[in-house]
Amino acid sequence: MSVLVFTENWDGKFKKLSFELVSYASKIAEMLNTQTVALSIGNVQEDELKKLSSYGADKIVSVNNEALKNLDNQVYTSVIAQVAEKEGSKVVVISHNNTGKAIAPRLSVKLKAGLGAAVTKLPVSVNPFTIYKKAFSGKAFTNVVIKSDVKIVTLAQNSFEVIENAKNTSIENFGAQVGEVKTVVEDVQKQTGKLILTDAEIVVSGGRGMKASGNWGAIEELAQVLGAATACSRPVSDEGWRPHDEHTGQTGKIIAPNLYIAAGISGAIQHLAGVSASKSIVAINTDKDAPIFEAADYGIVGDALKVLPELISAVKEAKAK
Repeated sequence: MSVLVFTENWDGKFKKLSFELVSYASKIAEMLNTQTVALSIGNVQEDELKKLSSYGADKIVSVNNEALKNLDNQVYTSVIAQVAEKEGSKVVVISHNNTGKAIAPRLSVKLKAGLGAAVTKLPVSVNPFTIYKKAFSGKAFTNVVIKSDVKIVTLAQNSFEVIENAKNTSIENFGAQVGEVKTVVEDVQKQTGKLILTDAEIVVSGGRGMKASGNWGAIEELAQVLGAATACSRPVSDEGWRPHDEHTGQTGKIIAPNLYIAAGISGAIQHLAGVSASKSIVAINTDKDAPIFEAADYGIVGDALKVLPELISAVKEAKAK
């Protein structure tokens, strides 16, 4: 028996997300008194693979096949299932990101496994296997018992700490059976010079309270001094003030940074559903009764266009000390 964790890589490199997943899977393995097997799909060099051993992987399985250089949900699902069956994995851990959301349901059907999606903590119990997750767009919490022989868990990003737990790990190359790859990538355009929103630990976001696209300089400057990513509410992206890839919320990107600063955002339930997992939320709004203040850890009642310059000055002063 083992706990299998699927670790994503980007151009052959792992990010914090993968180390978080391995740390989480390792703790579940401890609860089950078994080993952690980390699976890497794609061309990843040995020295990069070994990084997974620093976070609790007892074994690393590498599937390197030219046909797998681009994500194909159906093919990747087949490969993960093959490794899970080979390793006798009773628990499979995947990230609750776009890739995980596409793969996990397919894998659940293939392995006849129960699926616990978007968990934020370790299982409450392993006998019976009980997961803890948010419900009703983060307004409540629930314990869900998974009774199937194999369990699949998708972990919400930035919800579990990265824990160093170095082990003497073996690396095994596995020749998975790869079926027909139907996904064809014709062109790749990569964004450069900008922090990726879902990877950011600090996010500065603006809403209609910013009043116009020309006022976004304060959002961008605060993000720059904090080393943060920028985001926006849906009405802002719908108005064309900001690109749609910055839209956070139930219909946009789901994020969980350590700090989320919401300037001029009222806090509609759809928006809060996408940011409620943030460790700390700071809200700036002229309306003291705005729903955002109910979710915020810190609130400033005031005009964002006046508050932001003061906040920028305070941050710069603090960093200069």
